[in-house]
Amino acid sequence: MALSKQQNAAGDATLLIAGTSHTRLRLARRLNPIFRGPNGLRVGWRLLIFLALTGIPLVALFAIAGVGGGQAEPITITPLLLGENDAILFLMLCIVTWIMAKIEHRRFSEYGLPARQALGKDFWVGSLCGFAAISGTLLTMFLLHGFRITGLALHGTAILSSLAGWSIAFLVVGLFEEFAFRGYLQFTLASGIGFWPAAVLMSSLFGLLHLVADSNENVVGSASVVLFGLLLCFFVRRTGNLWCAVGFHFAYDWGQTFFYGVPDSGIVPYHNLFSSAFTGPGWLTGGMVGPEASVLTPIALLVVALVFNRYYRKNRYQITKPVSSPGTSCVTSSLPLARFF
Repeated sequence: MALSKQQNAAGDATLLIAGTSHTRLRLARRLNPIFRGPNGLRVGWRLLIFLALTGIPLVALFAIAGVGGGQAEPITITPLLLGENDAILFLMLCIVTWIMAKIEHRRFSEYGLPARQALGKDFWVGSLCGFAAISGTLLTMFLLHGFRITGLALHGTAILSSLAGWSIAFLVVGLFEEFAFRGYLQFTLASGIGFWPAAVLMSSLFGLLHLVADSNENVVGSASVVLFGLLLCFFVRRTGNLWCAVGFHFAYDWGQTFFYGVPDSGIVPYHNLFSSAFTGPGWLTGGMVGPEASVLTPIALLVVALVFNRYYRKNRYQITKPVSSPGTSCVTSSLPLARFF
């Protein structure tokens, strides 16, 4: 009798455990499509992890920088200050992207900066396009009596030291900003919503941050920054990596600030090669913001895009395509935002 009761109790316990396991299994099957799709962890969750990993050190850096706050005088943007700040941010971004690469079982180079192509052909093509764009803009401005070079601002060995300093600084700026806006975020968004929707979103964010974070920027200049972002995304689309965009970014900023000595997003030139002056209306010259707020800049960017399209006709950017897997398609199709979250 006692043995029979023990057997019944054991049977009930077994049924209870089996029922609990079955419930958990059904719950896991229902929740799994929310977090995982045909390509593993869904795009939205990957982006949230990336932003969280990026945000934590950013908050720490801003907190450290704010310890000695209260400075009322404007800061002179020197090559060392600009390069040092962006080098720290770029290193942090590389570490976070490397972590995401490990999570997603990808190579770091898939996010746009293959080391074997560093400072290669694409970089120098982009640099040529960038310097040609700012030079063409200022030449047209000169012909319309809105800009002139007044003489040399540096002499002797100061030219070489300033040349080296600004070249390194703007290379770091190009690396950081391009990797931040057209690296992991662009790659991941493109896998979820397509390349150009992702490009429009990231370029709009690029322009908005210029407007919000830079007190010297204006709406016209910010709109041009959006166009810059779209052009650089076009470079990425056709070359398959970020090096052409980095080169363009580097040479355009270098040409503005160091070579021609004109404002760059409101940043006043420092230790520039030539002294120059704007003599025309703000709509032509961009005023204190610089050439990016000029009506000539969108025209210059369009010309660059057309010429680039003439020589780079094939899309080389690799976008992860969804691959159907058994047991997922019928479930995910009924979930809202299934392709993203």
